[in-house]
Amino acid sequence: MDQALELFNALNSHFFNANKRLFWGYLLTTFVLVWWVWFRQVNNQSLLQFIFPKKVWLHPSAKIDYSVWVLNNLVKILVILPLLFSAAPIAIWVSQTLEALFGDVPNISQDKTIILVSFTLLVFLLDDFTRFFLHWIMHKVPLLWSLHKVHHSAEVLTPFTVYRLHPLESALYACRLVLSQGIAIGVGFYLFGHKLALYDILGANVFVFLFNLFGSNLRHSHVWLSWGDKIENWFISPAQHQIHHSNSPAHYDKNLGAALAIWDRLFGTFLPASRIKEPLEFGVGEQPHGKLTALYLRPFADMYANLKKLF
Repeated sequence: MDQALELFNALNSHFFNANKRLFWGYLLTTFVLVWWVWFRQVNNQSLLQFIFPKKVWLHPSAKIDYSVWVLNNLVKILVILPLLFSAAPIAIWVSQTLEALFGDVPNISQDKTIILVSFTLLVFLLDDFTRFFLHWIMHKVPLLWSLHKVHHSAEVLTPFTVYRLHPLESALYACRLVLSQGIAIGVGFYLFGHKLALYDILGANVFVFLFNLFGSNLRHSHVWLSWGDKIENWFISPAQHQIHHSNSPAHYDKNLGAALAIWDRLFGTFLPASRIKEPLEFGVGEQPHGKLTALYLRPFADMYANLKKLF
């Protein structure tokens, strides 16, 4: 009974926690953006039909997304959260190491505004880069691609597709988050001391809040929203992420970034939406995860096969 209540609270928190993509505020602005796309580009169907096409929301792949969302929250409660380490020891080690290498804490500024902006930006940049880098590794290392392929096996995209992850990949991303937060706090403490502060909106980093506010839910959707080359040179648009999910070989390993496009430009994986002229199709070709059981179990067989090649 307690576990059922925990699962209900975990699912419910997605709609009321500003750190979650499905937060009601982000969903509200998503509807506004979809309305804008519909108003400017669509004249052959109603707004409701445009937002909720049955061929997308009732597609077998979408139904798997909904199931995975529920099951992964249960796995997170029972398995992942109890195993996670704390960011505090990492922060202490980073701060002490910096002090040992470069001397006493410099306290480079006592200005509260400078500390607030600098630390908030540091947390955001480190989080965004580590998210990109782990994503890049997932695509480049066959053993990890066996896990990440679960996400790319989606044949249609809905906002729930972001949660279509194998539990082992979810665990890796959870560890990445703790590690990046620990490093950021350690560096921030070394530079600014006890006056460390983060600028947030409803508990979410202000930059993350703004990113989610401006269409993050459309990244996994049927709605094509491009921001134009000038903006997409710096920020990943929903359209660019949809290109990332394309099953065309020309689009493989492109636009791996979460919020910022600068990492893709540095790693040579950048592709603006303006270069896409044909409709996109999604999936991984052979579609090995057409059933829920295959989605969870097939990656282990693929990983075993990759390990055999190494040895």
